[in-house]
Amino acid sequence: MAAQPLTEWSNGLPDCFEDVSTCCYGFWCCPCLAGTVAGRFGENRCLLLFDVCTPAVFTACGIPLFIPPAVLSLRSAMRNRYGIKGSICKDIAASCCCMWCTWCQMHRELKYRHKAPTVIVNVQPAPIVMPERSPPSVVIMNQPGIVMNSN
Repeated sequence: MAAQPLTEWSNGLPDCFEDVSTCCYGFWCCPCLAGTVAGRFGENRCLLLFDVCTPAVFTACGIPLFIPPAVLSLRSAMRNRYGIKGSICKDIAASCCCMWCTWCQMHRELKYRHKAPTVIVNVQPAPIVMPERSPPSVVIMNQPGIVMNSN
C-alpha cells in the first residue's frame, strides 16, 4: 500500500481571525477548549492538567521545564494521524511560543477534519411507471346465468 502524501495544516497557527469563535473560546476558557480538543481527538479531557501541573512540579524539584507536554504530544499525534507535514522541533516551537494558539489551531483542524459530509439530493421527480394494461376481455352471454369468456 502506497503512503499518502503529507499535507499542510488546514489553518495556520495565528489564524485566529479565520475562526473567531474558536479563539474567543480559547481566550476566555482555554482549559475548556483544551478539554474539548482532547476529547474530540479521543484522549482524556483532563489532559491540560499535565500542561499546568508538570512544569510546576519539575520547577519545584529544580528542573526547569518550559515545554508543555500535553499540547506537544497531542499536536504530534494529530500530525501523525492526519498526515500533516512537520517535525517534533516545529511542534516544540509552536507549543512553547504560544500554547493557547496551538490549542486553537488543533481545534480548528479537528473542525475541518470532521465536517459533516455534503449530501446532494436529487430534486427531480421519480419517473412514473404505468402498469401495462391488457385489452378488456370479451364476455359473451348467450343464456341467462351462464357466462362464457372468450379468453
